[in-house]
Amino acid sequence: MSSRERHARVQVFVAMGSNLGDRRGHLKSAVSRFFQHSMIWNLALSSVYETEPLGEGSQGLYFNAVMRLDTVLSPRELLELCLDEEKQRGRQRSEEHYAARSLDLDLLLYGSEIIAEEDLIVPHPRMLERAFVLEPLAELAPQLLHPLTGTSIGELAAAVHDSARVRRTPIRFH
Repeated sequence: MSSRERHARVQVFVAMGSNLGDRRGHLKSAVSRFFQHSMIWNLALSSVYETEPLGEGSQGLYFNAVMRLDTVLSPRELLELCLDEEKQRGRQRSEEHYAARSLDLDLLLYGSEIIAEEDLIVPHPRMLERAFVLEPLAELAPQLLHPLTGTSIGELAAAVHDSARVRRTPIRFH
C-alpha cells in the first residue's frame, strides 16, 4: 500500500539548522530536496536567522529556518527523508547533544498529531523553549495553535523572543 493510499494530505513544519561548512548551501540543499519530492507540495520558507549555538564550548553561529509543506508522507517516512538528507550533507551524529552540525532537520509539527515513539516525538519536545525555532515558525503560521498547549505559535514566539541571540538575515533561497 502506498503512502498516498494510507495518508491524507497534512500540513507539516520542519526546522532546519546548520553551523558547519557551507551553512547556506546545506539549507538550500534540504529545501531543494523537499521541493523536488513527488509527495510534497506547497513548500514555503521562513526567513533565515543567524543564531547563537546552544551548549558549552566554541562553535560557529547557526543559520536556522523553517519549512512549511503539505505531504502525504507518514511521520516516519518524513523522518527518514530528513535523516537521509542530513547524512547526504555530511551530518555526523554523536552522543554530544549540542554538537556542531552540517545540517539538522527536525520535524516540529505534523498536522495536529501528537506522536510519542522512542525516536520520534511530535510536536518537537524542545521547540517551546527555542526562539530560533519559534520565530521563523511564527513567520509562517502565527495563528497556528500548538497541539499540546493550545497557545498560538505567535504568542509562544513572543514569549521567548531574543533579538541578541536570534537575528533575521537578508539571505534568501529563491
